[in-house]
Amino acid sequence: MQFNEKEENGFRYIEEGEGETLMLLHGLFGALSNFRHILQKFSANYRVVIPLLPIFDLPVLNSTVKGLVRHVERFVEHKKLSRMILLGNSLGGHVAQLYTLANPEKVRALILTGSSGLYENTFGGSFPKRGSYDFIKQKTEYTFYKPETATKELVDEVFEICNNNGKAIRVLNMARSAIKENLSDEIPRITQPTLLIWGKQDTITPPDVAMEFNKLIPNSQLVWVDECGHAPMMEKPEEFNFILERFLNELKTAA
Repeated sequence: MQFNEKEENGFRYIEEGEGETLMLLHGLFGALSNFRHILQKFSANYRVVIPLLPIFDLPVLNSTVKGLVRHVERFVEHKKLSRMILLGNSLGGHVAQLYTLANPEKVRALILTGSSGLYENTFGGSFPKRGSYDFIKQKTEYTFYKPETATKELVDEVFEICNNNGKAIRVLNMARSAIKENLSDEIPRITQPTLLIWGKQDTITPPDVAMEFNKLIPNSQLVWVDECGHAPMMEKPEEFNFILERFLNELKTAA
């Protein structure tokens, strides 16, 4: 199934389907393709919208988590979205939390998976060595429980980012910004129904991070995915979609 990437008013995004809006936010090294399994499953009944976060296009001084939040706010205004179900992976989850805190009337429910915002161990504690393909391959595989999930295409993308001066600087700025933007004091104000889908073997945002999110966000539920790392929607797509569909059905019933 092919999906068309759209570009208008400086925004790049995918939009498929009709109905209630399900907006997906990718992570630091993520891409629109990270969500292809969600798109295939849910675009039949939902308006699935995936904006490309301009991680490598923002001015260096604006390469922060809040800079991405401002981009999402402009995108939502441009698309006239409201009462969204907002899903974020990794850095995208961090952006989703900040967006929800600043715009609670726009968000009906929140889904976080491998999200930053409390603590993360990006690339196992060290930035990839530039020029070392094997090292970058090893650290990309570290994202997943099963190393083979890190395809050559994915490793090539990360390698290119780490060896591009402009992109590497922005990645470092964004990572530092995420560390500074600790939300432990803020997220208890999130009252929307919140689903936490977490890989039991996530080494970047480990299980204790998920449990802390579950403790701090009042109306949250935590569901584990076994034999799974930092990106359950990529590594265990069928199980992830089953959990997500159950939550979405609960929202419909509650409504």
